[in-house]
Amino acid sequence: MITDANITVEDLGTIKIVHITGQLDESNIDEKIQAIYKLVEANPKNLNLIYDLESLEYMNSKSIGYLTDLYGKITESGGKVAIAKAKPNIFDILQVVGLTQLIPCFDSTELAKNSFGPATPAAPVAAATTPATPAPAPAVPPTPATPAPSPEVPAPAPVAPSTPIPAPVAPVVPQPPAQQ
Repeated sequence: MITDANITVEDLGTIKIVHITGQLDESNIDEKIQAIYKLVEANPKNLNLIYDLESLEYMNSKSIGYLTDLYGKITESGGKVAIAKAKPNIFDILQVVGLTQLIPCFDSTELAKNSFGPATPAAPVAAATTPATPAPAPAVPPTPATPAPSPEVPAPAPVAPSTPIPAPVAPVVPQPPAQQ
């Protein structure tokens, strides 16, 4: 029996949203996944892809394998992938197999879109007239044992320790009793 599944692509320019509905299983995954592979081939560089899983009811291990393969192809070419609106049962599956360690998951497509950063970086208006302010240096607490010398006073010479350091002692190795 063939189960119902559908994959559609929403083109937002630099971001593509793949809406997956129904059930992805052995009866349909090989055919349905081709829509996403064609999308990746048509956008070989810097593809930002969001899987909208709001209407996905079920996915089998083979479909998870395909998502992992697609993740590799997209990120190898400088793209990014995110998952949006996965139902709890789908999120649990993705988490158990470790896919959520690779692909960030979001509660909305808007949050997923924002995770990719601005589509085209806007140049700041005041950049030409305002010099860049350097970031402050991180505060490093002074070490009490070695205060920083002041410019007028020469730094003290290193002092040898007042207690001599004992020489290392050889370990005692038990000897077998002498034979008589």
